[in-house]
Parts: sequence; C-alpha cells; structure tokens
Amino acid sequence: MTDETPTGGLPADGSISLPFGRSHLRIALPERAEPLVIRKAVLPKLPDPRAALQDAFDHPIGATPLRELVQGRGSACILICDITRPVPNGLFLRPMIETMIAGGIDPARITVLVATGLHRPNEGEELRELVGDPWVLDTVTVVNHFARNEADHIDLGPTPVRGTPVSIDRRFVEADLRIATGLVEPHFMAGWSGGRKVVAPGVAGHATIRTFHSARFMEDPLAVQCNLVGNPLHEEQLEIVRKVGEIYALNTVLDEERDLVHVTFGEIIASHLAAVDFIASATRVEVPQRFKTVVTTSAGYPLDKTYYQTIKGMVTPLDILEPGGTLIIASECSEGFGSEEFRDAQRRLVELGPQRFLATLTAKTLAEIDEWQTEMQLKPMRIGTVKLYTTGLDGEERRITGVEVIDSIEQAIADSIHRHRDPRIAIIPEGPYVVPVRAAGVARA
Repeated sequence: MTDETPTGGLPADGSISLPFGRSHLRIALPERAEPLVIRKAVLPKLPDPRAALQDAFDHPIGATPLRELVQGRGSACILICDITRPVPNGLFLRPMIETMIAGGIDPARITVLVATGLHRPNEGEELRELVGDPWVLDTVTVVNHFARNEADHIDLGPTPVRGTPVSIDRRFVEADLRIATGLVEPHFMAGWSGGRKVVAPGVAGHATIRTFHSARFMEDPLAVQCNLVGNPLHEEQLEIVRKVGEIYALNTVLDEERDLVHVTFGEIIASHLAAVDFIASATRVEVPQRFKTVVTTSAGYPLDKTYYQTIKGMVTPLDILEPGGTLIIASECSEGFGSEEFRDAQRRLVELGPQRFLATLTAKTLAEIDEWQTEMQLKPMRIGTVKLYTTGLDGEERRITGVEVIDSIEQAIADSIHRHRDPRIAIIPEGPYVVPVRAAGVARA
C-alpha cells in the first residue's frame, strides 16, 4: 500500500493514472482531495521467467517432475484460460508441449482446450493473441470449450454433499495426462482464481456451472474474494476435480505490470494452494478506515472488455466503502456489454429493482446463464451509489447497467467530496486484483 497525499507521492500536478483498455486515464484530483492510493505490495519480478518455469516443472508440488509425468501417456489435454485473463501462455505452452513430445506423446494427440466456461469462444486473431506462440497453433490442436454442447461432456454424477450435477468436457476427462493452467488472483465469488476453477466452471457443462452459481451459493457470506475456508463454490470445485481424478496445474502470479513474479506446478490442489499462500498477503491490503469516496477500475485490458467483467471491480473494495458512500469505477467496455443472457438479467434488474430481482433468484436451484453477475452487482448497490465511466456502451446498454454512467471521473470525485463533506478518497488503480480490507478494530468513518 502506498499512502499518497497531494504533496507526498502523487505527481506534481496532483494526478493519478488509472488503467483503461490498453492505455491509461490521467485523472486530475481536486486540490482539497486527500487520497490514499492502494496497491498490492511490490513483489520482485522473476529475473529469468523461463528458468523459473523449468524449475517448477523439475520440482513440482505433490507430484513427480513433468518429464517423468509424460512417460507412458498416450494423450494430453492442457487447459488455458480465455481472453479475459492475462495469463502468460506464450511463456509456458511451448516448453510444456515440447516436454510432452520428447516423452513420447504424439503431437496429434495433444489438445490445448480454452476453458471458456459459459463465455464466448476465442477465435481468429484473438485466439492467436491468447495462445501467444504460433508454434503451438501449428503443432497441436487448439480448440474452445462449449458448455452448452451436452454431447461434448461426460456425466460424472453429483457431488456428495450439495448434489451439484457434474459434467466435464470429455476431451479433458479422457486424456491420459490432464493439466490446468491459469492465473492466481482474487476472485469475488470463489476466493481465488486458477487451479480447480479452470476445470469448473472452465470446462464444465452448463448445468454444473448454473447449479453452483445459483443464489444458494452466491448469497453465502463466505463466497467472497480471498476466502477459501467454508466457501461453497471452492468446496464444490474441489469435489469436482476429485471426481475427474488425476490433474496437475501450472499456476502463475503476475504483478501490476503483468510480469511474472511466481510460478508453481504440481498436483492441482496442492500447487494452487501454494500459489495462494505466496500472493495472499500481498493482495489483501489493510487500510485504516472506510471511505465515502472510492475510485477503482476494471484493471484495464483484457478484464475491462465488457460490462459483465466490470462488476468484479465493483465488489472487491466493498469492505472499505462507507455505507451511503460513492463508488466510482472506470472500465472501457471495448467489446460492449456481455452475453445476451446477461443483458436480459440486467433488464430484469432495472425493471424489477434490486429486492424483487433477488427474490426471483432465491427459489431457483439452477441459475439462468450469467444472471449471477447481476446478482453480484446487488452487493455494491446495497451499500452505496455506483458511478461508471466508460466509452464502450451505447445508450440502451448504459440504461440497463442499473448504475449512474458519468462523463467525467474528475467531476464525479469533486461531486462526491462535496456531497459527503469529506476530502478523503481511496484510489485502487488495479481494481479487482487488489483487495482492500479495514484494519482490525477500525470503526466507521
């Protein structure tokens, strides 16, 4: 955390830079503003990422080295996250695949499967950007997961405690060697991304995803960022990966500049927890008070491509937003709103209002696709006023956000300071990748 005031840490012009799309917004703060700029702890960049990657392959957690794991395997499936996650696929896919080939796996029987969950597929130039290495595209099969194609999945039966029906993409289940890859960062429902989450919802069938994204799970007070203990989504994900069987994972941790600071490889649960242990203390940042004005972002590209993803940035700072306060978020939304199902959910929110909308969800055992994101938007709306700065939404899309869309972040900050008669503001440039929490014993401002 960096405690920056107008005369201590900010540029001489009293401005702050916020990620926005592929660039940044330079925001001039009011002269009387007293900002606290909240960032993750600075973690040292790995001086040689490729050497660190090889070391992770050679010294895995809870497993034998990758060069030994590939022996005697007839096929392999590697899961990668979709375009909404800035995972450094271009760094690790080729050496991972080369190790598989050197161990005797035919390249024709190696599949890289994009773990889209219920998101849209990544194709064409976007797929090339996502994979990050033309050699991979030329050497092995790279395909998208489609959760709605029931024939693509294998039914593994329900989870033992909560009864979630489990179906997983057969290309992953039937592979002799299964590896999930991803980015470990705070997740506003499942606690942390990466590891087991790349499997479910990543390559799960729609009924699986819709069950453990229903209000029964989402309204649980333990289904929050940075928490795994008692988190029902996390617990279901663990049950699902156990049903699949032997799975390994590559977990990456990035800094604010998207450079690699940590990597683990090994058994999927153990290696993921090791990465969480590394990043948790740097990501959860204690602050001394709540604020009546909080300024945040959707962390720029690629997470701020849609309004759907923007909601994550609204939820993570809620522990430090004073009830009745103002939450200002910047998100480009270069790709627009999100899925048609999400649009429908947002229309219902606007038409029914928050309380009646939530009432329509609580009786369901199977959520409608993407309405869980609208459900998460209710959290900041319960606490304060949400204001959105964006350049990517049309008039109707702005209406169905259900929040106030603004033309100027600077004016919104000035208005909030005036309205609340409080010059103190919290600024979180990296948005959902940083989780501010009130220091123990802190009362309301």
